[in-house]
Amino acid sequence: MSKKRVALPEQIESYLTRSGLAGRSSVLSLTGDASDRKYFRVLKRGGRSIVLALHAEAFDPDALPFLRVAQLFLSMPLPVPAVLDHAPDLGILALEDLGDVTLQAHLGAAPTAEHRRLYREAVALIQTLQRRGAELSSPAFPPYRIAFDVEKLSWELEFFAKHFLEAYRGATISDGIRTALAAEWRTLAEELASEPRVLCHRDYHSRNLMLHEGRLYMIDFQDARLGPDTYDLVSLLRDSYVDLTEPVVEELVAYFIALKRPAGTPEEAWQHWENDFKRRFDVMALQRNLKALGTFGYQTSIRQNPVYIQYIPRTLRHVQQNLARHARFARLREILSEFIPELR
Repeated sequence: MSKKRVALPEQIESYLTRSGLAGRSSVLSLTGDASDRKYFRVLKRGGRSIVLALHAEAFDPDALPFLRVAQLFLSMPLPVPAVLDHAPDLGILALEDLGDVTLQAHLGAAPTAEHRRLYREAVALIQTLQRRGAELSSPAFPPYRIAFDVEKLSWELEFFAKHFLEAYRGATISDGIRTALAAEWRTLAEELASEPRVLCHRDYHSRNLMLHEGRLYMIDFQDARLGPDTYDLVSLLRDSYVDLTEPVVEELVAYFIALKRPAGTPEEAWQHWENDFKRRFDVMALQRNLKALGTFGYQTSIRQNPVYIQYIPRTLRHVQQNLARHARFARLREILSEFIPELR
C-alpha cells in the first residue's frame, strides 16, 4: 500500500480523540483496494503502528462479514491480521499493521528460490482453508450461507460483457450475439456450479497476500464463500498481477494435488481425479479471468480509475491461452475475437 499525508476524515479524528491517540500519533493515508473502504496507518509514539479501516457507514460488529470471517479463519488457524479494536458507530476497525509488502511487490526483489517457497506456502494455505473449512462448516458464519452458484457465476460473465466489451472496448453486441454469449455463459456457469464446493477466500491473489515477519498473511477476505475447489488456486496461479511461467504453474498445481491426496488412494483412481482437476482448473481460470476483465473495465470506465489498465494485457493472455487450449471453447473464442483481436 502506498501512503500519503492528507486531511483526515471526521471519523478518524473522532477515533483518535476517543482512543487517546490524538496528539500522540501521526497518521498516513494508505492506498487501498477497489472497494469503498479507506485505510490509514497510525504511527504511535513509542509504540507499534496500527491500521484503521474506515467503512462507508456504521456497522453492526456481530454482522460485519470481515469480523465474522476473521473469527472463522483465526480458528483454523490461518494467518490474518488481528482485530485490535472497533468503533462501529464510526465505521472503524483497528487492525494489526502488516506493513506494505504484498506478495506482488516482494516478487520483484526476491530471488527465484524465495518465489518458490512463498508460492508453496500460499498453495498450502488454500489446502488448510479447504480442509478446515469443511471441518468447521456452520451456518453461523456468513461464508457457509452464500456460494458461487449458477446465478452468481453467470452474473459475473454478464458483468464482463457489459463493462469490458461494451463500456471499455466500445463493442456493439447484436441480439443474436448476445443470445449466443448467454448460452456460453450458462454452460460455463452450470459446469462450475456443479463442481465440489469448498470454502473459498474468493480473491486470493498476490495483492491480497502480505509478507510480514517472513510469512504470508491473508487480507481482503470478507467476501469468503463456498465455491469450486479450483477457485482460489486459479486466483493465485492465473493472477492478473504477476507473471508465472507455465512450468511453475504446473509444479504448483501438482503440489496442491499432492496435498489433497487422501492416504491409501489407488494410483489409477487418483490419476483420473488429477486429470479431471486440471481440466476443471482451466475452466475455472477462463471464468475467473473474464470476470477480472469486467472488474478492470468497470474500474476504468465507470469509476474513472485507470490503475487497472496495466493488468489487462496479462489477463487477456490467460484468456487467450485457455480458449486456445480446449476445442470446446471454439465458439466462444470465435465470438469474443470479433471484439477482442488479442484473442484471435
